[in-house]
Amino acid sequence: MIDYKLSKIDERLSKIEIKLLSQKTVLTFDEVADYTGLSKSYLYKLTSSGGIPCYKPNGKHIYFNKQEIDQWLLQNRKATNREIDNQATTIVTLKNGGTHGKV
Repeated sequence: MIDYKLSKIDERLSKIEIKLLSQKTVLTFDEVADYTGLSKSYLYKLTSSGGIPCYKPNGKHIYFNKQEIDQWLLQNRKATNREIDNQATTIVTLKNGGTHGKV
């Protein structure tokens, strides 16, 4: 019973931490790792290679703009099947000179 209650308290604490994290505009390295779910080693590779936007104001600690991280996470959007079908229909219609479906 105690283990169950501790588990529930831990879940609630994690939810509170996530909500607090979402209110910040500048995030630390560890916070970005938690926020994105990326491993710290992969995140370090991204910062070293310029693969993710970050800041080093004093040359030692790395900081991130949360809005930039959100934009970075949402890059390279994958189109839905419906969007792909609509694009294909548009291409076929234009290729046929707007006579799609007409003989």
